Amino acid sequence: MGHDMFDDGAARDAAAGNGAYAATPPEQPLAMPVQDFRGSPPQGPRVALPSWRTILARLVAFGGTIAITVAGFQEMLLVFGDNITFLQGVLLVLFALTFGWVGFSFCSMLAGFLAPPLKTPEGANEAKIAVVMPVYHEQASETAGLLAALAADLERVGLKDRAEIFVISDSRKPESVIEEMNAISRLRDICAVPVWYRRRHSNEGRKAGNVADFVRRWGGRYEQMVVLDADSVVGAETIKALSARMNADPSVGLIQTMPMLVGGQTIFARLTQFAGRVYGPAVARGVAAWSGDSGNFWGHNAMIRVKAFADCCGLPTLPGKAPFGGTILSHDFVEAALLRRAGWKVRLDYDLRQSFEGTPPTLLDMAVRERRWAQGNLQHLRLIGARGFATISRIHFLIGVFGFLMSPIWLAMILVGLALSANVLLSRPDYFPQTYQLFPEWPVFDPVRMLWLFIIAMCFLLVPKFIAILRAWARPLAQNSGGKARIFASALFEIVLSALIAPVQMLIQTRQIIEILQGRDSGWEAQVRAGQTPPWSVVLRRHALHVATGVGTLLVLAYLSPGQLIWLSPILAGLILSPLTSRWSASPIFGRWARRQGLLVTPEERDPPEILTSANVLARRFATQPIDYAKLGGDRDSLERHIALLPVAASARPVAERLSAISAGAKIAVAQTREEALGFLDQNERLALLEERGLVEAWARLPQ
Repeated sequence: MGHDMFDDGAARDAAAGNGAYAATPPEQPLAMPVQDFRGSPPQGPRVALPSWRTILARLVAFGGTIAITVAGFQEMLLVFGDNITFLQGVLLVLFALTFGWVGFSFCSMLAGFLAPPLKTPEGANEAKIAVVMPVYHEQASETAGLLAALAADLERVGLKDRAEIFVISDSRKPESVIEEMNAISRLRDICAVPVWYRRRHSNEGRKAGNVADFVRRWGGRYEQMVVLDADSVVGAETIKALSARMNADPSVGLIQTMPMLVGGQTIFARLTQFAGRVYGPAVARGVAAWSGDSGNFWGHNAMIRVKAFADCCGLPTLPGKAPFGGTILSHDFVEAALLRRAGWKVRLDYDLRQSFEGTPPTLLDMAVRERRWAQGNLQHLRLIGARGFATISRIHFLIGVFGFLMSPIWLAMILVGLALSANVLLSRPDYFPQTYQLFPEWPVFDPVRMLWLFIIAMCFLLVPKFIAILRAWARPLAQNSGGKARIFASALFEIVLSALIAPVQMLIQTRQIIEILQGRDSGWEAQVRAGQTPPWSVVLRRHALHVATGVGTLLVLAYLSPGQLIWLSPILAGLILSPLTSRWSASPIFGRWARRQGLLVTPEERDPPEILTSANVLARRFATQPIDYAKLGGDRDSLERHIALLPVAASARPVAERLSAISAGAKIAVAQTREEALGFLDQNERLALLEERGLVEAWARLPQ
């Protein structure tokens, strides 16, 4: 399929059919009012009571978590005895939180056995669908390849007449804009499905603002939209099923799929990919079971009812400065909560498998993403008490917050434990604290009970993984991942490597939380989709504190309390080996070695879905058609392609928004050559040059 689409004949036929059309369709505005978190929600469907399955799943997930937390607290209290000290009290609280957190993961997975069966209804469905892809300084050939493969898939399943692709760009770097527009232009040549392109002049609101601008200008054209990320795609069969499910229930506002991670080349990416594929379905079933109709949104790979989204999800700018004020970063959680408070159902349909996304290639790249996620999730503390939010929506917020707060809590628990040990070792016990005391007070500590608590906590962490492995053995998943032996070996490999990475992530996330509390904003950088092995200088600098912490703790414990090294050895090993782990897990060479050994292999890797295979082929073809300023100015076809994607009325914008264009025009007028003109222009003026027909044509008329 991918090869034929680039044949000259096929390209010419597609271009003749729909290549000569405007960059965007006629605007069909849809009102999207900014929401008031203190005001009444907009009127939506009537909220139905949760089903018996959902109620029972919530009892298992949350009732079980509460019971585990209380039991852990009581058992730990018995470890210390009745007369606990201040440090013991602090450790008791930290332990209860940690014990309850790992217990929640276990109970949530158990709740998944109560997930309702899902089916796709039959019948007529004429809902018009927009496949919306926001982009921001992405690899243009990769993005175009994904969309080209999706367009062909949409045509194959019969959605050609009611689905359209809409690329909405926030790119600001001139070189990225040139490549992006060239790739989209060539994409339009070969797609039977209409492909529209719009680039904003302002990045207000970041991704959420980008999507909101699309809804306000063209939302009236569509009934449903599938939102993608630049490295994600949803197969046409799944889009068709999502559309049918939404059409069958008028009260459904959003259906989230469970994306499968694909394309990982490094050990770190393959580790994340394997865990998501093997353990992810069980996790998704659990979340779907207790969420019911109050599910969550992860920002992409979801079907959204456009009118409901417009009515409910206009996001305000939070008062105050970043990181807690300003643009709402983790907007997806908030949008799901806003839909639900108006009565719309928000579901996680865990059964649809044709949903894919990329994964961060390295530990350091993951840390960059998590910095923004941490800030966005902590920002939710300002919104959790908003009027009208469903209880489960507030719980989604809390889970997101604790997902990052557990790192400093875990670190604090370790430090308090070490302080307690040092206090015992360095102080002389007072057996007769009272002046007239007949019997001594012996220090109380129950090591056997403490050992059992540790074993139970490890079971909460590991048993869900082994249950997922057993489920995989009973399904084709194991055979499609290399067989039972290899999937078990892969799980052991994942557990060991995750144990080494976990303490490093603990310190990274703790530092991120501290930075946020100090008022440091994460900014907005393009995400790294394809990484490379970082040099030793980078990993040694980034992990120097981790190594120093591990070595320092090792030396202190070896002198004061060698017995504790047994308990802390996994953590200390992870910290001391962090430069090696970080660098080697980022190596594509080791990734290929693991694949040859049959480790961390997923079904999508052994038998790639056709849409992914086609996307890879098409991306390579798009990459063979590079463009820069020289080609744009010297090649008439490239210039006409660029101009075709420009808005017609750019010069009608207010003068205040065109100052860079005005100064660029003046500089171009006095330049003798195109190269000299580019030398005169700063980055904003170069961007303005690419935004207006008159400017780019005047520049192209100059001699080289």
